Amino acid sequence: MSDAIKHECGIALIRLRKPLAHYQETYGSALYGLKRLYLLMEKQHNRGQDGAGIASIKLDPAPGLNYIDRERSTDKQAIQKIFGKVDRGYAEALAVDPSAAADTQRLKDLMPFAGEVLLGHLRYATHGNQGLENCHPRRRLNNWMTRNLVVAGNFNMTNVDELFDLLVSIGQHPKERSDTMTVLEKIGHFLDVENERIAAIHRQLGYSEKQITQVIAEKLDVRQILVNSAIDFDGGYALAGMMGHGDAFVLRDPSGIRPAYWYADDEVVVVASERPAIQTAFNLRTEQVQELTPGHALIIRKDGSYSEQLVREPLEKRACSFERIYFSRGSDRDVYQERLALGRSVCPAILVAIDHDLENTVFSFIPNTAEVACYGMMKEMEDRLNAVKEKRILELGPSPDPARLHAILAMRPRLEKVAIKDAKLRTFITADDARDDMVAHVYDITYGTVRRGEDSLVVIDDSIVRGTTLRQSILTMLDRLGPKRIVVVSSAPQIRYPDCYGIDMAKLGDLVAFRAAIALLKETKQENLIDDVYDQALAMVGRPFTEQENVVKAIYKPFTAEQLSDKVAELLTPPDINAEVRIVFQSIEGLHAACPGHSGDWYFTGDYPTPGGNRVVNRAFINYMEGKNVRAY
Repeated sequence: MSDAIKHECGIALIRLRKPLAHYQETYGSALYGLKRLYLLMEKQHNRGQDGAGIASIKLDPAPGLNYIDRERSTDKQAIQKIFGKVDRGYAEALAVDPSAAADTQRLKDLMPFAGEVLLGHLRYATHGNQGLENCHPRRRLNNWMTRNLVVAGNFNMTNVDELFDLLVSIGQHPKERSDTMTVLEKIGHFLDVENERIAAIHRQLGYSEKQITQVIAEKLDVRQILVNSAIDFDGGYALAGMMGHGDAFVLRDPSGIRPAYWYADDEVVVVASERPAIQTAFNLRTEQVQELTPGHALIIRKDGSYSEQLVREPLEKRACSFERIYFSRGSDRDVYQERLALGRSVCPAILVAIDHDLENTVFSFIPNTAEVACYGMMKEMEDRLNAVKEKRILELGPSPDPARLHAILAMRPRLEKVAIKDAKLRTFITADDARDDMVAHVYDITYGTVRRGEDSLVVIDDSIVRGTTLRQSILTMLDRLGPKRIVVVSSAPQIRYPDCYGIDMAKLGDLVAFRAAIALLKETKQENLIDDVYDQALAMVGRPFTEQENVVKAIYKPFTAEQLSDKVAELLTPPDINAEVRIVFQSIEGLHAACPGHSGDWYFTGDYPTPGGNRVVNRAFINYMEGKNVRAY
């Protein structure tokens, strides 16, 4: 309901462990892997709508034949466009040789993407432009099969400058300063080193160059390549890669910030960012899909063998809690239960905000991502109302009046669909004043759901980040229903700090909770604290990377969460509405109780899992103080 957040990307990797002929015979199609890749990507389309891409590698190709294919798109229907081209490639192959429909080896030779190793990616851009070149997978090509590298990932690195300088120090000349390029080139560098190491040993043993190529494919130490590459990565990442001869891997960061799940049987090894995508694509039970261990890589060798291997020592697990609140699809068994719990846990604060008057309160949700939390909220309200009903029934005595008993039993929390987003309405007028007026009508309301002047209206959202849409559109729209009070509930706590591990929340000044804290400091004559924190942040600039501390925490220290919530409500209330506006946020304790396996809460608490996070928040504060509207990493 507040502003849409761009966020994590999605990955999908499939390794077919049988020849294509097996899938033709068993499932009636040699394109079994491509069809499953399409499903994995469609079931994760929520993770990226700025673009998509796929790549494939064919095992044991004859010399002279292309064996690495890639297609990317920034089209609004990117997945459909990409797989439409795959379909055309199939039709063109059959046009060249109709026998390829039954001859899987011939099909593999003729058709692009008819490979055994398949990689898909969905992109949400948190940084950089949305051009095709910024879409994954990215490639590092070479005439030697074992030196080719294709990478796609769900990641943000906080120390891009250091990684870039490291590449320069070893003699490279990177063509861009981005985390994607630095990761690709760093892994590529150590892939080259490993190739050279094995080649040097076997040249001394008298092997021919052709023989050496085969030996490298068999003996390549993928784990050591990743150990050498990732030793100084700082960020959240789930990195998937394929090497030209057929080895593949997925590497997860040591804090488990970014998600990755996998499944294997005698036909496939598959990895995706979300568990339900794998379950749906391969018809699996929840317990059959495993979570990739933080700090480990799932390494799949050319011969089809696979194993989880330690790459970096795992740290305290700090899996992103926003995955559970908002980003991951609610079809996951655990995500669904956690969102119910988030809705339940915020109810005590809601009851205070409505003066415990359930009989004169209407509950709803905006947007659809908050629907499950709304169900949890309603379940808790029903339980609390049942306790009230039980007490009132007992007060009626042994022979209750039927009418009064019926009236008590009929009491229930009132849930209504009060707002509907009008997807067809476009804010085509660009003049600021006129555009704001149009924005206020992007949502439509259901008239008659609220008793004018009598009811409070409670609407639950998954999170409140900037609050722009609340102030410019939502609150004005809800006020047209005539409630005496509007209570906006966030199933997430107050977002006080920027994220730097994959979510588009990089600027402190954008966060309404931060703006509320600054406003309170000024109102209470504590502006000197703002200057003190600025001086401390500047002092941090010169300190070593590992000694960074989050000095911005001091900005919030003088105030309670309730004081900040009240100030947020004041900042977001439009001047021309009639209803009283209150804002209720989830508590940190409620978040942790609802999502015990995802303790990553740095955007709420400022407790970053890596040193880079502390450096980013300090830089973000300096940028705010100096009026620089730029990212801090």
